[in-house]
Amino acid sequence: MSKVGETTARALLRRLAAEQAECRVPSLTAAIVRDGGMAWHGARGQAGDGQPPTADTQYRLGSITKSMVAVVVMRLRDEGRLHLLDPLAKHVPGAPGDLTIAQVLSHTAGLTAEPPTAWWERTPGVPADDLITRLGPEHAKHRPGRRYHYSNVGYALLGELVARLRGVPWLHAVREEVLRPLGMSRTTERPQAPHATGYAVHPWADVLLTEPEHDAGAMAPAGQLWSTTADLARWAAFVAGDTGEVLSGDTIAEMRQVATVDDGDTWTSGYGLGLQLTRHAGRRLAGHTGSMPGFLATVWADPADQVGVLFMANTTSGLTYSLLTDLLDILDEHEPRLPAEWRPSPADPELLAITGLWHWGPKPYTLRLLPGGELLLAPVGAAGRTSRFTPQQDGTWLGLDGYYAGETMRVAGDHLDVNTFIFTREPYDPAAPVPGGVEDWHA
Repeated sequence: MSKVGETTARALLRRLAAEQAECRVPSLTAAIVRDGGMAWHGARGQAGDGQPPTADTQYRLGSITKSMVAVVVMRLRDEGRLHLLDPLAKHVPGAPGDLTIAQVLSHTAGLTAEPPTAWWERTPGVPADDLITRLGPEHAKHRPGRRYHYSNVGYALLGELVARLRGVPWLHAVREEVLRPLGMSRTTERPQAPHATGYAVHPWADVLLTEPEHDAGAMAPAGQLWSTTADLARWAAFVAGDTGEVLSGDTIAEMRQVATVDDGDTWTSGYGLGLQLTRHAGRRLAGHTGSMPGFLATVWADPADQVGVLFMANTTSGLTYSLLTDLLDILDEHEPRLPAEWRPSPADPELLAITGLWHWGPKPYTLRLLPGGELLLAPVGAAGRTSRFTPQQDGTWLGLDGYYAGETMRVAGDHLDVNTFIFTREPYDPAAPVPGGVEDWHA
């Protein structure tokens, strides 16, 4: 981990200070995470009782809690305890409809956004059994899978799913399986000193109203947790791929994949499996926003660049949407990431022999050997189907992304069989099995 330089730190702090002053935020703390550690931290204002915030001051995370619950769900999937295509009701009897676990994770289940109770963010919660009993057919607002519809209720049900399969409260599972292994010891269900006080700022005067804080009961998995800048920096590194023993790299990558988009015409925001997604200036960021009475928080991570950015504030509303992307832009302007040095990599002679030019009918493709032994199949000089392949024990190759993700490629001497599509060294090689026996090329 490397700290940012003084010039960069000053520019970042200037942007943070402008946000706190112009948006009238009681206190605001932010951080840049780079290569797994905190490279910059800044704070402004007073968290409560006249005290300035530090990297150890707790703020409420709001819906960032959902991502941590989702990690336990994915751990259960990896253990074979559930399948993402299982109906939720298989594990949580009484859960409404034919919703799958994957749909609930990605907010495509069509469930109502809020529970059929009093305003859950500002009133004490009800037990899980009570919540499930209150949910009826009328709380299915859209056909499952039809569209993105954010649902706090869905994550309350996922918390109950975790509790029933683990045999312990959802928070116990999150603490023991996620927070403790990641060293996030200051992430808790209720506030522990030092912590910020949640405020609402009057829209027309510079006065404050203290917001309520309570146990949300069954709705707690949707937004209960409190955390610190230091802990949330570790979480940003986790989302970027530094998963320790909590999840495999493949599983966190699966969580970051786009399951649905919120703005289909432009695709700037979407959702994976428990992670929000956004695109900015060539970056594809994964993380989550959070909002609860008196608090706002957001964390984003760019796994391609191993960079994360986060903020926490003790205000109910009022921040701009651009703070974190502005901080990333400042980092890119002042300290752009240098490309990794190219270095030669050993190559298996048998793999080296199959690299080079291939043809899908008349269309030329290249097959390139990547560091680590993967193969990249890509069109020459034009748009087309590009996929990486990884070797399998039976001698075949499994597609990792693109059109051929999950499909099989076989190398058969003079041709490649990519899920029945035949690639040959020459365009339409007549010796190939398909189409085979083609006539001569002619004018």
